[in-house]
Amino acid sequence: MALHKKRRKRQLSGTARVEDIALVWELISEPHKHPDYGYIGARISVNVAEAARRELIVEFPFPTDKHGDYLPVTPRQTFTQAEIDNAVRLAVDAGWDPGSRGKAYHFKVPD
Repeated sequence: MALHKKRRKRQLSGTARVEDIALVWELISEPHKHPDYGYIGARISVNVAEAARRELIVEFPFPTDKHGDYLPVTPRQTFTQAEIDNAVRLAVDAGWDPGSRGKAYHFKVPD
């Protein structure tokens, strides 16, 4: 039997600014296949920098090949600042209010 080393979790984080609100984000999970929920893309957690407010969890699409089929081995996704800013703006348009309180708001970025 071949033994494979488990990949270490990456520590990715950064800042963003949307509608004059300072935000901080961090990677919370890599793309993976869940036995109950299927293919789940990389997810990041976004929070208001100054105070404890409603968290935003953004899920990016699962990586696919040129035919649209899910990749059997998931590569580590990279994120640009523009992609994160765009995802947060889409979440705000979909109903996430950074100043509100309550449970985390889950938003899946459209393909």
